[in-house]
Amino acid sequence: MNVHLYLPIMRIKDEQKIDAIHEKAVETIVKYGFDGLSMQKLAKAANVSPATIYIYFKDRDDLIQQVATKEAAKMVEASLKGFDATMPFAEGLTIQWKNRAKYWLKHPQQAKFLEQVRHSPVGEEVYSKVKKEFSLVMSEFVKGAVKRRELIKLPIEVYWAVAFAPFYQLVKFHDDGKSMSGQPFKWSDAYMNQTLKLVIKALTP
Repeated sequence: MNVHLYLPIMRIKDEQKIDAIHEKAVETIVKYGFDGLSMQKLAKAANVSPATIYIYFKDRDDLIQQVATKEAAKMVEASLKGFDATMPFAEGLTIQWKNRAKYWLKHPQQAKFLEQVRHSPVGEEVYSKVKKEFSLVMSEFVKGAVKRRELIKLPIEVYWAVAFAPFYQLVKFHDDGKSMSGQPFKWSDAYMNQTLKLVIKALTP
């Protein structure tokens, strides 16, 4: 009976350790890059022993893969919240922008980490694991909008550049804390809505 009483406590402690390792891995990579991540440095930051890390991860590469895959999955889930592929185009794109903005503003560290992953050697493998469902949903959304004549038919690369590049440029200005002119810049719904309105106008027949 005593064993059953203590098992839940041990499981909670293990999850706390994994969460700490995960969080500090993201922080370390954002601050120092992938080359700046070592098991010794990570163990110290997460307040665990290096041996503890190897209980949950085979090696450094496995750790990066697992952490990146988990964060990418969370981002995709957040971006699809309340979204339906059969929505009218303007409504669906608006939800996409709002969801992405909410994620970036609430999780800036994780968002920066995912940008580093995207442009790293592990990026393709990580995103291939999580983007299949997302790609299917977005493909259905775009094809439906074109069929209903709510969206101009464009190569997917052109559509993506017009539909989302302006959003990420606003995010970059916010992260930098200044605009192209060097003036202070902070994200606002007003900026987002003004930009989104222009994007929808450009993509609508």
